[in-house]
Amino acid sequence: MTILHISAECYPVAKVGGLADVVGALPKYQNSSSTTSQVIMPFYDNKFTQENTFSSVYDAQLKLGDSVYDFQILVLKDKPLDFDVFFVNVPDLLFKDYVYSFDDTERFLAFQIGALDWLLTWHDYPDIIHCHDHHTGLVPFMLQESYKYEAFRNIPNIITIHNAQYQGWFSHEKVGLIPPFNFDHVGLLDWGSQINPLAAGIKCAWSVTTVSPSYMEELKQAANGLESLLSAESEKCTGILNGIDWKVWNPETDTYIVKSYDIETVDKGASSNKKYLCDTFNLDFKKPLFAFIGRLVDEKGSDLFPEVFKLALEKDNLSILLLGSGNKMVEGQLQDLKSDFVGTYNAFIGYDEKLSHIIYAGADFLLMPSRVEPCGLNQMYALRYGTIPIVRSIGGLKDTVTDINEEGGFGICHPNTAVSEITEAIDRAITLYKDQPTYKGIRRQIMAIDHSWDASAGEYINLYNTLKSSQQ
Repeated sequence: MTILHISAECYPVAKVGGLADVVGALPKYQNSSSTTSQVIMPFYDNKFTQENTFSSVYDAQLKLGDSVYDFQILVLKDKPLDFDVFFVNVPDLLFKDYVYSFDDTERFLAFQIGALDWLLTWHDYPDIIHCHDHHTGLVPFMLQESYKYEAFRNIPNIITIHNAQYQGWFSHEKVGLIPPFNFDHVGLLDWGSQINPLAAGIKCAWSVTTVSPSYMEELKQAANGLESLLSAESEKCTGILNGIDWKVWNPETDTYIVKSYDIETVDKGASSNKKYLCDTFNLDFKKPLFAFIGRLVDEKGSDLFPEVFKLALEKDNLSILLLGSGNKMVEGQLQDLKSDFVGTYNAFIGYDEKLSHIIYAGADFLLMPSRVEPCGLNQMYALRYGTIPIVRSIGGLKDTVTDINEEGGFGICHPNTAVSEITEAIDRAITLYKDQPTYKGIRRQIMAIDHSWDASAGEYINLYNTLKSSQQ
């Protein structure tokens, strides 16, 4: 069975968020003697493409409405990844030093059309086409409706919703950019009087998945306008929890961290990484270290951090380290806090992959007070490294973290994204930290939890087989 993943991101080629981590790991875990899993993605002008060499396996032109663009399909000359990655190179549209911009309609339409045009030249078509998020949401529609791609009509296709907040909306005035189709079916593109790629994908895909069971249920209540559609299509909807790459995220072998460790040596290993962080960012090593890693956006609850951090730090019984960027006003407020809490608070505005690994290894607690969290990977990374997550019980956080007050619990949970609840959760964490035998026991407990991709990849394979058996 051959599976082709179509995605705007794939780690380590291009990463903006968790989508890249998923697409960079799932194919690796799906590959076996009987399964070949591949990825096709845009060719960007970024560090990865600058540092590697590529060769063209296909040169052609694609039509985007009345415009014609030269494009290529590129492959790596060397193979640093554990699965094949193909790149759609449309120099005039996709070869940019960014992944997303304010208006990407033409860019990602060209990507999808280029990918499908190339697929028409394959001797053997893929058995499964697996699309990811709205950037590829028009693929299921084009497979079903565009005359040009009629040969693909019986290939099972899936769309995975990684974040329903972003849907790729654009005006019906641009409908001519889509390869010709039976206009009687134009309603499949529409949702809310706009062309909505994610909605079109949900309507036309053979199966719809999202990245945790709880998030799938939550989407039927709150999906940025898609609630009724997801409820109507619920029979073909499934929540499959994401995994993490057990090889990349492994404190025993992680070359990014200061000192490697396993379950038996976590106390010394984590302590060495914590000391490095405290020395580097002028923090008090003796106090419990709370961290946040991620985008500074409302979805993550980060707009509350200036007030939460101020209230927590005034008690002078903890240290806080933040790694992230996003909302400029929040960035400024978080930077301003540095002068008020020298020695117990610091922030790195931006992103640094190595630093993120060291924080997972060295922090005592990880904050994730998300308003929306389809799956969340950060809490799984934290568990793998023995850092106790403090989470709002929503989406994938609800599926992966059990409160310490429940039987077998190992995390600290709160029901809402509110200043009072986050600060109360921090206080509970400090109380736990003071009970070092219990704290260390939980640290070992969480490192033994298996959130690798093995189980999740198997669930997708089972879904693919079910869809193949239903082929007409």
